Amino acid sequence: MTAVRIEREIERKYDAAADFALPDLTGLPGALGEPEVQRLDATYFDTTDLRLAARGITLRRRTGGTDAGWHLKFPVGRGVKEEIRLPLGRAAKTVPKELAGLVRAYTRGRALRPIARIETTRTLRRLLDAQGNPLAEIADDAVTGQALDRTEPVAWHELEVELTAGEPGLLDLLDERVRAAGASPAGSGSKLLRLLDHR
Repeated sequence: MTAVRIEREIERKYDAAADFALPDLTGLPGALGEPEVQRLDATYFDTTDLRLAARGITLRRRTGGTDAGWHLKFPVGRGVKEEIRLPLGRAAKTVPKELAGLVRAYTRGRALRPIARIETTRTLRRLLDAQGNPLAEIADDAVTGQALDRTEPVAWHELEVELTAGEPGLLDLLDERVRAAGASPAGSGSKLLRLLDHR
C-alpha cells in the first residue's frame, strides 16, 4: 500500500522584487541556518475548466528539494492548508488513484490532466532552535511558470515563510521583518493561482 502523509501547512506568502535581500533576523527566536539552494520542477493537474483551482485546491507532482512527490493541498483557513503527500512513483502524467478519489467531489467525473508547469529556484533558510531543529523556514523563490495552453512563460519572485515547530507568534515577528525589507503580502494564495491570473 502506498504511504500517504498528511500535514498541516501554516505559512505566509509575499511578493518581492528580484533583488530582495533577507533582512537581519537578530533578536528573533532561533539561529539562522546556512542557505540551501533547491531546484524544483512541478507539474500541476486539474480539469479542463479548472474546478480545483476555482476552490483554491492544488494538485501537483514535484521533483527536487526535500519533499519530492505528489502534493494535494486543501485550504482550511487563512494561511493554513492541509497537505496530503504521496511518493513520486513511476507515472508522471497520471494522478494516483488515492488523490484522484479525494477530489472526485469537485471534479465530478471530469478527467484530471496537466495544466501548468512551474520551475522554482529556491534559496531556503531555516530558523533553528538550540538543538538544531527548525522553528520556521524562509523560502526565497525565483519562479518561472507556464500554463500549458499558453506559449509565453511568466516569471516572478516571491517569499514563503512557513512555521514548522515554532510558536504562532513567530510568523508575526518574521512578517514585520520581511515587510520592512520591502516584501508585500502576496496577491495569490499559491504559485498556480498567480500563474493562472496571467492567462
